Amino acid sequence: MTWEEAVEYALGLPDTELSTSYGQPAVKVASNGRAFLFPGRESNTAFGVALDLDGIEVLKETEPETYFQTPHYEGWPAVLVRYAAADEERVREVIARSRDWSAARPKAKPRKRK
Repeated sequence: MTWEEAVEYALGLPDTELSTSYGQPAVKVASNGRAFLFPGRESNTAFGVALDLDGIEVLKETEPETYFQTPHYEGWPAVLVRYAAADEERVREVIARSRDWSAARPKAKPRKRK
């Protein structure tokens, strides 16, 4: 699944919008401003999704060829998804789960600009 395909799928989910996060394109939950799909630091090989820490550990343990974290993401509610994932339907399920998890979180606080 390419970045463009992931974005297209994510934008088809309820209450979503194309926006930015940390100056990069991202798909957010419109009602609370939480980004749930983003290119991440490994944008040449993977994109990131927001997810609970327990869910991330299960994905990394059961499907390490698809889901992983670099040191930058360890301990944070985000997991990377390889573009070369064999099971695109499973990736869509994870994106939808990410959207649902993010939608259940409180409204994002605005960042203070320096």
